[in-house]
Amino acid sequence: MNYLIFRLYAPMASWGGVAIGEARHSESHPTKSAITGLLAAALGLRREEEEQQRALVAACKLAVKQFRSGDFMQDYHTAQAADSVGKFTYRTRRDEVVLGKDRLGTIISTREYRLDSLHWVAVTLTDNAAWTLEALRDALLRPHYHLYLGRKSCPLAAPLEPRVVKADTFREAFDKFTCVDVLPAKTAARKQPIYFWEGSIEDMDAQLDHKQVQTLTRRDQPLSRRQWQFRPRLEFTYSERGPR
Repeated sequence: MNYLIFRLYAPMASWGGVAIGEARHSESHPTKSAITGLLAAALGLRREEEEQQRALVAACKLAVKQFRSGDFMQDYHTAQAADSVGKFTYRTRRDEVVLGKDRLGTIISTREYRLDSLHWVAVTLTDNAAWTLEALRDALLRPHYHLYLGRKSCPLAAPLEPRVVKADTFREAFDKFTCVDVLPAKTAARKQPIYFWEGSIEDMDAQLDHKQVQTLTRRDQPLSRRQWQFRPRLEFTYSERGPR
């Protein structure tokens, strides 16, 4: 089986979790929506191209090798907005600022980020996929749109270095992938990576001890990019240092 492997590294990343109210949380490792969104941007798929977006999500099966989740950082975001006035509708941002200047209020929300995080991603495709791994690799090398890790304020800090490798499992595919190390030599997290993947336990490693594997439920399977709708997805996790 062939696998597409690439690296995700940036000074800042934000892996959006379930948004509650004015808080925008970040997961500790990449979500499926973030990874497929990155691939879609590289291919040049727009958010309103719902059919192709759903086809890409359905075609991809993913695994993540986490070397470092990144230090946690929380930031505050402010925006001015005018409140509603009866049946009157502000049609543009200018209307809000000019016509509604006496009714402007400030909305404060929080944003979470992960600093100096490092992950490798492995992707396999279903047999009926509209793309090939080679096409995805070429798109990552020459992306149609700018790529970033979760938010536009989180550009990549190192090349993705995408490669297609032949292996029997995700674990073997990760072992065959090599690239320039971007973490300091003394970083302990890089010596004991944590694995996350979907599918079956055997997809990671046929010899894996099932007692050391945990199951997570993540709401990161995109249903609609335009309406920001997601459904739950099961994910396995394993670390050589034991259960998390």
